[in-house]
Amino acid sequence: MADSDIPSTPQTLLPDAIHQAVRPGTALLRLETTHSRQGVLDGAWWPRTRDVEQEVPALVSVLTEHLGPITRVGLDATAWDEIPTRLIIDDRVVHLDSFPVGDDTVLITRGDKDHFALMVVPPDTDPDAARTAMARAVRADNITSATELLVAVLPPPTTERGGET
Repeated sequence: MADSDIPSTPQTLLPDAIHQAVRPGTALLRLETTHSRQGVLDGAWWPRTRDVEQEVPALVSVLTEHLGPITRVGLDATAWDEIPTRLIIDDRVVHLDSFPVGDDTVLITRGDKDHFALMVVPPDTDPDAARTAMARAVRADNITSATELLVAVLPPPTTERGGET
């Protein structure tokens, strides 16, 4: 059978039930552990706050269940409150690297050289916009950077602060 005879399957986003289940702090991930990963991102993460010591341990614990021991986490220094150099998570030392890159990602290292890039959705993101960005990030054929995905779905900032008008 020739390739042209094989019916193509349209690319779709995740089922609506998954979108509805995603809440702040949920790790929605596409985690392929082979070297053939093709997308720019391996998943998405929506933390509740910018507090590293509160948010990163839960993420690492969840990832460890799927990937095995996590050795390093690379964070954008401009996007987080104080970043310690290491945390003890589940009785293991996890080293934290911080770089002022501003790229809306967190880099996870398993072992010596196996890296996973996760888009970080800002904590105060509208739930619908967050679900849309996360669904796009986990598509296997995604070639869009985290920053571009977030800009594409986030509403423009408002100039007014405070209560509803």
